[in-house]
Amino acid sequence: MANSGVQLLGFFLSLIGIVGLIIGTILPQWKMSAYIGDNIITAVAMYQGLWMSCAFQSTGQLQCKIYDSILQLDSSLQATRALMIVGIIVSVAGLGVACMGMKCTTCGGSEKVRKSRIAMTGGIILLVGGLCAIVACSWFAHNVIRAFYNPYTPVNTKFEFGAAIFIAWGGSLLDVLGGAMLAASCPRKKQASKYPSMGTSRSGPPSSTKEYV
Repeated sequence: MANSGVQLLGFFLSLIGIVGLIIGTILPQWKMSAYIGDNIITAVAMYQGLWMSCAFQSTGQLQCKIYDSILQLDSSLQATRALMIVGIIVSVAGLGVACMGMKCTTCGGSEKVRKSRIAMTGGIILLVGGLCAIVACSWFAHNVIRAFYNPYTPVNTKFEFGAAIFIAWGGSLLDVLGGAMLAASCPRKKQASKYPSMGTSRSGPPSSTKEYV
């Protein structure tokens, strides 16, 4: 029962993590304009994401524009896109494999050891997907920090972290945690005893009960 509970907890954590990855990838608030120096009071707040850039005006109007050409984007942004998509696809595949190997499901056969190995394989795939997303978010954050502290970057073009990157970070961590729990739920094989049991050793050959008159 404990092993089944660990599998269920890991499954739901990974599911929530994948939802967070999808939401974080879609949202445009990966980085937002920083209010520093003379840029404290402004009528427009700029947001940039993986797929579009948005301008939020003080009147409450939000205008977004999808990036026109992929080739015009920075190589780091293209790599972040690719890693996030790969992380989501791999995590969804790992979640499906883990679902087949969970004890509470009937698919994947009825053999316990085989199902546990399938669940462990799904957990490892989830770990790979979560690590891809973590690398993508950390790489994007590194570029934002480097541009922020670059003295040659104009003040009005400096950006800081937005809400979407934190959502993606949280989703990737939940994905990794759930995958680790699924990968660690495989039961250990019971080692056979090298010595015979006491009952077997003490029992002698069957004695004859014949009586002679």
